[in-house]
Amino acid sequence: MDLEFYKYHGAGNDFVIFDNRDKIFPEDNRIERIQNICKRHFGVGSDGLILIESDPNYDFYMEFYNPDGSQSFCGNGSRCAVMFAYHMGIVAENCSFNSIHGINHAVVVDKENISLRMFDVDGIEKGLDHYYLDTGSPHYNIYVQDVSQVDLIPFARSIRYNDRFKEIGTNVNLIQRVGERSIKVRTYERGVEDETLSCGTGVTACAITELVSSGFSSGKVNIETLGGQLSVEVKSIVDQNVSGVTLIGPAVFVFKGEVNV
Repeated sequence: MDLEFYKYHGAGNDFVIFDNRDKIFPEDNRIERIQNICKRHFGVGSDGLILIESDPNYDFYMEFYNPDGSQSFCGNGSRCAVMFAYHMGIVAENCSFNSIHGINHAVVVDKENISLRMFDVDGIEKGLDHYYLDTGSPHYNIYVQDVSQVDLIPFARSIRYNDRFKEIGTNVNLIQRVGERSIKVRTYERGVEDETLSCGTGVTACAITELVSSGFSSGKVNIETLGGQLSVEVKSIVDQNVSGVTLIGPAVFVFKGEVNV
C-alpha cells in the first residue's frame, strides 16, 4: 500500500510525516514498517517518523517514533509537526497539541520558524563532569573545549551503554561555550544511535545547563548546531527547577512523496 508522506527538517534534524487522522498507517508490524521507512539509503531516510493523529481536546496528537521504532518526545519533530499541521490547515498560528509526554503550545513565528513551549524540568543532576536532566527526553551534558575535536560516537556510546543507561538509554551532548549565553552543541541521540545534526530536547537541555552553570536564574541562550541555529528562552530557574522554557527554531518543508508501507 502506497501512502503519501511529507519530509520536513528542523535545523537538519529530518522527519517523515504522515497525516494519520483517518488511521491510514497500518497497525500491524508498525515498528518494522517505521524502521524500514527511516532507514538511510534503503528507505526514505530520516531521524524519526511522525504520525499526526486526531485528539478530542487539542488541535492534534503527535505520535513520534525514533528510527528504531521506539516512541519518545522530540522537540525538533514537534516544531516540524506544528508547521506541517499549519500547512495542512489543521491549526492556526497559535495551537496546542498532545503527545506521549503531555501538552505543548506552539506559535508559528514566520514561514520557517516555530516557537515551542517545552516542558518544565524538575531537578538537575550535577556531577563532577556532567549535568543530567530530562527535557522530554533524558540528556547527559558535558562541557568540552572544542566540540569539533571530540570523536563523539565512541565517546557517547561509552556513556549511553554504560551500566547506568544501557537499559533505558540516554542522549549525550557536548557543549562548547563560545560567549555569554552562546554555545555550540553536538548530540548523540538515543533511538537514532548516532549523531544528528541537531536535537530540540538536546539544545534545550544544553541551554538550561549553560544558564545553571553560569549562575543565571533566567535568560536566552543561542545555540549553534551542525544543522543550524536555534535559541532557548527560560523564564525561571529556582532550586534546580526550571519553568517557562521555549524553543525557537526552523521547521522547513523539504518535499512530499509516496512510499510503500
